[in-house]
Amino acid sequence: MSRIQHSKKKQSIPGFGLTMGLSTLYLSLLVLIPLSLVFIYSARLGWTAFWNDVTDPRVVASYKLSFLTAFSAALVNLVFGLLFAWVLSRYTFPLKRIVDGLVDLPFALPTAVAGITLTTLYSEKGWIGKWLPFDVSFTPIGITLALIFVGLPFVVRMVQPVLQNFEHEVEEASASLGATSFQTFRKVIFPQLLPAALSGFSLAFARSLGEYGSVVFIAGNMPFKTEIAPLMIMTKLEQFDYPAATAIAVVMLVISFALILLINLIQWWSRIRYASH
Repeated sequence: MSRIQHSKKKQSIPGFGLTMGLSTLYLSLLVLIPLSLVFIYSARLGWTAFWNDVTDPRVVASYKLSFLTAFSAALVNLVFGLLFAWVLSRYTFPLKRIVDGLVDLPFALPTAVAGITLTTLYSEKGWIGKWLPFDVSFTPIGITLALIFVGLPFVVRMVQPVLQNFEHEVEEASASLGATSFQTFRKVIFPQLLPAALSGFSLAFARSLGEYGSVVFIAGNMPFKTEIAPLMIMTKLEQFDYPAATAIAVVMLVISFALILLINLIQWWSRIRYASH
């Protein structure tokens, strides 16, 4: 018996050394080397030129708009993503599989198509926009709407498996002890969902920060009003000002990493806190 187990173990392909080496190579070629080149190109500017490029009033305005709209969209997706995941996990209704598949539509749909469609629908004379008392297309509201569209699947797909694997006996025990439905959700269910919800929030936020295709059409790209940071990077590249483009990218990367690290720390804290209860 031991010989059979040993032979099976020897035939395990690939081994740790090979898989670790391939994983490191893959990560280096696709992530580490490109990111390091961003810092190398921006370093060619020198500190003074780098600071002038990244603190230009037009660029700063694009930073503020990008982070504000990305955070707002991720926050909306956090709320409605939880709601979507709850409905898909807890209820059975006609066309449920179709609705479940539609959640993944932003992954499959080209972002440019989404941007053009949203712009048409929510323009002043669009099917939806003409009934609204305020403008959506070519405003920060339109940018947020486009980012909500591309970020929704992240929260739903992170929370949905947790809800599907949640033991209903725990809820029944809570109810038998006299807890109301809201108390059961707040003290029993929500602590289990929080780490997954925060992961979905951080993924949606990170995705929204770098979104370009679906936003560039509905934004209108008006300087100091609806101009996002990715568009500023594209503008610099079109002007063949590669160091300035990478300088803006460096700022976006550093702030994004800091915010994602903060969210991960909060997620880690929530796991430690609720695991101890």
